[in-house]
Amino acid sequence: MSLIDELKRIQPEMTEWRRDIHRHPETAFEEDRTADKVAGLLEEFGLQVHRGLAKTGVVGTLKAGTGNRAIGLRADMDALDLQELNEFDHRSVNDGKMHACGHDGHTAMLLGAARHLSANPDFDGTVHFIFQPAEENLAGGRVMVQDGLFERFPVEAVYGMHNWPGLPVGKFAACVGPMMASADFFELKLTGRGGHGAFPHLSRDPVLAAAHIITAWQSIVSRNTDPMKAAVISATQIESGFTGNVIPETAVIRGTTRTFDAGVQDMVEERMGALARSLAEGFGMRADFRYDRRYAPTVNSPEEFGHAMAAARALVGEANVNDHLTPVMGAEDFGWMLRERPGCYVFVGNGEGQQGGCEVHNPNYDFNDDTLPVGAAYWSQLVRMQLPADRAAG
Repeated sequence: MSLIDELKRIQPEMTEWRRDIHRHPETAFEEDRTADKVAGLLEEFGLQVHRGLAKTGVVGTLKAGTGNRAIGLRADMDALDLQELNEFDHRSVNDGKMHACGHDGHTAMLLGAARHLSANPDFDGTVHFIFQPAEENLAGGRVMVQDGLFERFPVEAVYGMHNWPGLPVGKFAACVGPMMASADFFELKLTGRGGHGAFPHLSRDPVLAAAHIITAWQSIVSRNTDPMKAAVISATQIESGFTGNVIPETAVIRGTTRTFDAGVQDMVEERMGALARSLAEGFGMRADFRYDRRYAPTVNSPEEFGHAMAAARALVGEANVNDHLTPVMGAEDFGWMLRERPGCYVFVGNGEGQQGGCEVHNPNYDFNDDTLPVGAAYWSQLVRMQLPADRAAG
């Protein structure tokens, strides 16, 4: 019997956990019910349970054999501020909140692996099952690290996984090195002098300055960034004014930047601030620029990438593993954990068509329950290959 078939035996239970979490979504740092459920199940499985990191984080620890090696496996628990449009029985009961990214499935898969490994502890060492809050928008992974995650739970490597709509169930994809981008967020407030729209010469128009600054920022990508590297600067919000015949006093620009390279990240922040301040001065107004490095790039270390791909191949075969995935500009706060410890992040197929192909962050999304035994089996396979039981005998 294959490991996936073995995990299919508990698929009904994983499905029940997953759908219960989906039905009761909780957003950043408010995952109290979810954390209670996770902690309760881990205790039921016989793991040592630790709570409180990043407010609602949960870590379950499972030891086997006599080895002193340890690895970490991470799943995110939070939902999004989004109104669900699905009509199935397990749709959200919390208005304006929805599991639209599959974190309910990620949590259920890691719980499934914890149950399986606790019942079949054929490995030698320690596994820390890390259930993280606030992946969406507030970088709970960074907070867990700042709260001492790896000091309290030392590991030689840490691994993460995310579902990928459109990739068939039973397939995996990843790449070595940068796999997902940083996600930084900026805000520029321009303060000029308001006035009548008919007499612009008596004003200092922040809307005009905002337009020039947004255009100038694009030169950073085209003229300051190495063409062999990548950067995105997206101004996504402009707020200014109250009526059509008044030049406003202020204008606010907000948006996001993305890159795979820390040096490019430094350059983008510096150039955006310099251009904003100098152009604002040229237009006779003040610029207040804030730049928040919210998500670090997700960078897979070579050795751990090799371990992850070996586990995936052992589980589903060479033909079902893409180890040359093109990096994506989406972001993932698991990058903060990878800055502290080597590791690897992989995508697992969520399916095609109506059942699993709906994109994440969509009000009609749902995690594909057929993925549950695949993901749980991957975690279990990775643990057994990274912490082999025969190491103790050898």
